[in-house]
Amino acid sequence: MAKIYYENDANLELLQGKTIGIIGFGSQGHAHALNLRDNHQNVMVGLYPGSNSWPQAQMAGLRVGTVEEVAREADILMVLAPDQVQKQIYYESIEQGLKAGNMLMFAHGFNIHYSQIVPPKDVDVTMIAPKAPGHGMREQFMKGIGVPALVAVHQNASENALQMALAYGKGVGSAKAGIIETTFEEETETDLFGEQVVLCGGVTQLIKTAFETLVQAGYQPEIAYFECLHELKLLVDFIHEGGMAYMRYTISDTAEYGDYTRGPKVIDDHVRQNMKQVLQNIRSGAFAREWILENQAGRPSFNALRRQNAEHMIETVGSELRAMMPWLKKD
Repeated sequence: MAKIYYENDANLELLQGKTIGIIGFGSQGHAHALNLRDNHQNVMVGLYPGSNSWPQAQMAGLRVGTVEEVAREADILMVLAPDQVQKQIYYESIEQGLKAGNMLMFAHGFNIHYSQIVPPKDVDVTMIAPKAPGHGMREQFMKGIGVPALVAVHQNASENALQMALAYGKGVGSAKAGIIETTFEEETETDLFGEQVVLCGGVTQLIKTAFETLVQAGYQPEIAYFECLHELKLLVDFIHEGGMAYMRYTISDTAEYGDYTRGPKVIDDHVRQNMKQVLQNIRSGAFAREWILENQAGRPSFNALRRQNAEHMIETVGSELRAMMPWLKKD
């Protein structure tokens, strides 16, 4: 079973007298910075000159500087920029500012696990990965609840890296919910696998294929959209709230029987073998190499795939149907 740490396992006083640098002020960056600030920590946000986030961070009452300035001043540096730019930011703006005894932190292990970033041996390298989007993380913090997080230690130069990481986790509010111990390897590989076979790739491909099957069989695209996409949120919310058992409790017996008997015909052993191959590509580093090369080449395949999927019939039909449901639009 996983080791889980709570508030009594973390000592916020370990952060006293230290400057915490947050690189990036997007979804995760703003939540980390504001939560730490509200927990009376000395926070500084690192951004590139001209960033649209610069005045936003200042308006929130935070000190802001360039990444280079923050890297020189900070004792703890959390890198919350997108995966594909972290390597460039690190070697151009962070590496030269690191000092022995500093702690370099990440919320996702991709660049460390696949050796895109290789920190010096005299710094701690740790992870705190909250399991929620930044706005949700901030919202729960303000309610006094907090969201669960993962903690991992890649490099323990100080021999106190875990306790420092847990203190950071407490600072952003996650120790209230629980901080689960993992490794950079486990977090990275399971995160990529979940995205590719379930949360993003698996779900969207299942929806599109089911939609296409109905349309090609002569059913109206609008009806196919409702049955294969629109209603998914209702069931996902039930699963999120109480697991698959609760979802099955809320649906009809007809739907539940179809779940048990037809689901395994769709997600069969052939699909299971494909999932294993996806996992193997992640574990071997093949996916990481492919994605790194794609970015180095200017993202030709990525941009083409993004365009092709945006032009799919399900998006056109969905846009028209969502116009009938103004309550779906966020203010």
